[in-house]
Amino acid sequence: MSASESEEVRRRGGAGNFAADPQRAAEAGRKGGQRSGGNFRNDPARAAEAGRKGGHESGGNFRNDHARAAEAGRKGGHANATGRT
Repeated sequence: MSASESEEVRRRGGAGNFAADPQRAAEAGRKGGQRSGGNFRNDPARAAEAGRKGGHESGGNFRNDHARAAEAGRKGGHANATGRT
């Protein structure tokens, strides 16, 4: 965002959405994320290293708490469904 755009957002009280500017919203839709290359766009070596790790470096939520993992396994997702229609 340019300085002038930032100033305009600040002046409008922080309204940074597209409600007041349909043309800007349409342009953003056409771009559809093309500007973002993700975390590794400019660092192929970092991307290759992440690919080699393949998620194995992360232990997940239950890495150090086997009792919690067992409890989650017993629940099997049913506890999260309460109150849903």
